[in-house]
Amino acid sequence: MSARTVTIQYNDKVVRQFLLASVIWGAVGMLVGVIVATQLNAWRVNFDLPWLTFGRLRPLHTNAVIFAFVGNMMFAGVYYSTQRLVKARLASDFLSSLHFWGWQAIIVAAAITLPLGFSRGKEYAELIWPINIAVAGIWVVFAVNFFWTLAKRHERALYVAIWFYIATIITVAMLYIVNHLSLPTSLTHSYPVFAGVQDGLVQWWYGHNAVAFFLTTPILGIMYYFVPKAAERPVYSYRLSVIHFWSLVFVYIWAGPHHLLNTALPDWLQVLGMTFSLMLWAPSWGGMLNGLLTLRGAWHKLRTDPVLKFFAAAVTFYGMATFEGPLLSIKAVNALGHYTDWIIGHVHAGALGWNGFMAAGMIYWLLPRLWNKPLHSVSLANTHFWIGTVGILLYVAAMWVSGITQGLMLNATVEGGTVLAYPNFLDTLNAIKPMMFFRIIGGGLYLVGWLLLAYNVWKTISGAKVVDGAAEVLVDDTPSPRVGAVGTFLNPPVVFSVLGTLFACAWMFGGDVLRLLGLFGTITSVILAWLHFEAKIRGWAEWYERLLVNAAPFTVLTFLAVAAGGMIQIIPTVIAQRAQNVEDRIQVPYTPLELAGRDIYIKEGCYNCHSQMIRTLVPDVLRYGDYSRLGESIFDYPFQWGSRRIGPDLARVGGKYSDSWHYQHMLDPRSLAPGSNMPNYPWLFTQKTDLAALPAKLRVMRTLGVPYAEQTPEEIQAEALAQGERIVAGLREAGLHTAPDREIVALIAYLQKLGKSEAVPASLGRKSEGQRSQVATASAAPTP
Repeated sequence: MSARTVTIQYNDKVVRQFLLASVIWGAVGMLVGVIVATQLNAWRVNFDLPWLTFGRLRPLHTNAVIFAFVGNMMFAGVYYSTQRLVKARLASDFLSSLHFWGWQAIIVAAAITLPLGFSRGKEYAELIWPINIAVAGIWVVFAVNFFWTLAKRHERALYVAIWFYIATIITVAMLYIVNHLSLPTSLTHSYPVFAGVQDGLVQWWYGHNAVAFFLTTPILGIMYYFVPKAAERPVYSYRLSVIHFWSLVFVYIWAGPHHLLNTALPDWLQVLGMTFSLMLWAPSWGGMLNGLLTLRGAWHKLRTDPVLKFFAAAVTFYGMATFEGPLLSIKAVNALGHYTDWIIGHVHAGALGWNGFMAAGMIYWLLPRLWNKPLHSVSLANTHFWIGTVGILLYVAAMWVSGITQGLMLNATVEGGTVLAYPNFLDTLNAIKPMMFFRIIGGGLYLVGWLLLAYNVWKTISGAKVVDGAAEVLVDDTPSPRVGAVGTFLNPPVVFSVLGTLFACAWMFGGDVLRLLGLFGTITSVILAWLHFEAKIRGWAEWYERLLVNAAPFTVLTFLAVAAGGMIQIIPTVIAQRAQNVEDRIQVPYTPLELAGRDIYIKEGCYNCHSQMIRTLVPDVLRYGDYSRLGESIFDYPFQWGSRRIGPDLARVGGKYSDSWHYQHMLDPRSLAPGSNMPNYPWLFTQKTDLAALPAKLRVMRTLGVPYAEQTPEEIQAEALAQGERIVAGLREAGLHTAPDREIVALIAYLQKLGKSEAVPASLGRKSEGQRSQVATASAAPTP
């Protein structure tokens, strides 16, 4: 067929909308971040108001930065680059507009509900179920618009950036849907379908890979488009980009369990998570080097071009963060760094150094092209770069020092490892307060830099005339070569990959004989694949070239690559970790009042500061008591193992203190713990517990398998009030007064239940794979 020329008018309106939204929400998210950092150093900044406490604002900060700031920047970059890479206008103006306004509505809904305490209690997944449905719906809109555009493309082959966008769209959908599966109890409340170790594994399969496929892969795609454009240089190595993509999307998905090292998570999953995390060094640094070496021959431009400054620094921060992540997944290092500010520094190096600087570089590059006007001030953009760089370096360095200091203090023992060197948790908190102050300064500087960007944007677009890009495209109607099911799956690259993965699984998870066969099979598969590649390199290349002109088979293979790791980890855990398979003890279900108290604990965001998981480490056992068992959280919907200890672990706090102690501690923490940075919670003493919601909550719990007896709503409320009366009577004897239906009473009931379990008959229980003799010895020692 003959070729013809057509004129493409790109839809850059939606790009401008997402770009401006990213600037605005970025400032909001960073401002809230500075506020919560200040609250950690000055508890009065909580203002004794429920919607301004650290526990409620911290989820607002994380969601604003991830989904509002980076999300809007990502959509702007994806929509701008995709149209030009496939030489086609976005398929639907309506879907583009619906995507933008729907996403902003979701952000506003989150900004309202999170400070009000409506939360699912899971990090990066706090949004209530109606908003989650909206997120899934708008993500489908994005996916339809994107893949529809690919179907209409005039450029046959898919460029590397498109690969990363495809992986992002399908993987985020999979992660988000699975982790947010819930049974509603009301319009604003639900319980996840997973509990305990299952919920922990699913949560960090999602949490870790949300970082991978929302904050990394789409930004890598943006890197592969905008860095060559800004540097006016081609990508350094196409072959390296192929290896980078497939190894990253396959390996990343397996690494989630490294967030749960030394916990009650089965040992095979911990080993799996650590192993694949270490493997991530190779593809991550391959991508970093591909990005930096793309700047070859353009380094002289960095002296004057702020765009290249931001891109070079962003890719460097990506390399730093992806070196640090695998390092922190090593069990010994994790024992030191987990639950401390070291993790916070690591996360912010990625979010602000990698994502934030990529966003700034992209915005500065796009402004003149979207508004047909030169950037208002290049010198101001350079100033932004240096202020932001100093800010993030100061922030990360402070968190490194803070985290390592606190980790060393919390793990320090004397007298042959039998006594804690710092038994008072507040000693460690007071030791790191100077670093927490430097954190405020670093974050404040970064915010100031971003405000300079916002001012530069405003001055640039003021009075400017918007312009949509256009291009003359030569259209060839000759059909592209097709890749059917046989060509997609029955080819050497896929066959060798599948065989290698199956043999590797047998090597890692099988018995002695199967492990030996698996090791032999893995080595053989790798050798044969390499030999075949060297002998038939042209055949491999031709197959991949055919695959790149067929978006559907490419998408299917990408989905299988990312889904394999999740299925191998999650399905055995969901099937096997039942009540009959726990170790020596099992959790006692909460009473109705205790369940209500647990929901109050989640509403106030207490999981942001306290863990409920005593690790299989001697210092943890000496400080908090016997290490946590798998069965002790088997009815926890959601799990509350936590990821940060701004306060002590609460897994065995039940019965450790009196009801009156908890009462006074929630009213004025410093009256019992001088130096504490915990907020006051005066509203808990006036607000009533929502007892009317308990029947629906217990009904859902029974559906999920918690052994609750059938009761009428009246019986449930009567039981809750009776337990509340007993607590109130005890408080009255201590000279403290409240009503049995107040939230403080329900919260006390919940806290006093923590750590309560019952023995499992030896015939049903089984030994924990993670037990060690030294932990058992420490468990027998009295808790200081």
